[in-house]
Amino acid sequence: MKLNQVLFGVLSAAALNGYAAEPAPVIDASNVISSSAASGSLHEQIEDIVRQNKVYTRNQVKMQRQLDELQNEVSELRGVTELHSHQLTQVLDRQKELYQELERRVSQALKPKVVTPTYQQAVTETPTVSPTAVNGDDAYNAALNLVLKEKRYDDAIPAFRQFISQYPSSNYAANAQYWLGQLLFSKGELAQAKASFLVVVDKYKESSKRSDAMLKLGMVEQKQNNNAQAISLYQQLIKLYPDSSAAKLAQSRLSSLQ
Repeated sequence: MKLNQVLFGVLSAAALNGYAAEPAPVIDASNVISSSAASGSLHEQIEDIVRQNKVYTRNQVKMQRQLDELQNEVSELRGVTELHSHQLTQVLDRQKELYQELERRVSQALKPKVVTPTYQQAVTETPTVSPTAVNGDDAYNAALNLVLKEKRYDDAIPAFRQFISQYPSSNYAANAQYWLGQLLFSKGELAQAKASFLVVVDKYKESSKRSDAMLKLGMVEQKQNNNAQAISLYQQLIKLYPDSSAAKLAQSRLSSLQ
């Protein structure tokens, strides 16, 4: 009887030990924390990307606005450069004409005098009218000097208008019309400037200032937000005067409009 009780006790103890030896199910808390942290990190990354995208968009808009302003400033500077280049060309051309006129007069002065018969000496000589007075060169030079030398731009406008009115057939009529348009354009009087440039384009088709006048017409249209007309003028200018400096400026402006 005692033996049976002992065996029963041993077996019971073994059974209890075996049950206690089985490992209990364990949940890895670190994995749960890591998963939750990863999910939170991804959400923060997305929000950060969205914020960066907004900042990038704002900066891009700001840069585009600054680029537009710089392009306008470059266009204005090109206009000033073109004006100075034209002024220099006019001065050089005028100096050349003055030298030629001086040489002609010196040659005439050096010619030997011809002795005329006595009866012709009594004839009253007809006064000689200088080419300057006929062509209005003095009036043109006076108006031009108001721009180039004296910088009196407001006074130059009526001076050029008076010259155009008094000497419509002068060789400088086209140039005077262009200068008048340029001065009005610089003052922002676009409608009057446009009218003056149109005279150069329509009436003086052989003038060297026609390409410049076409460029300025396009610039007037552009300032008035008539981009379609500006594009048409720029394209026409490039086609008619492909090698001119005006065409190069027109090409630059055309690229910004298309």
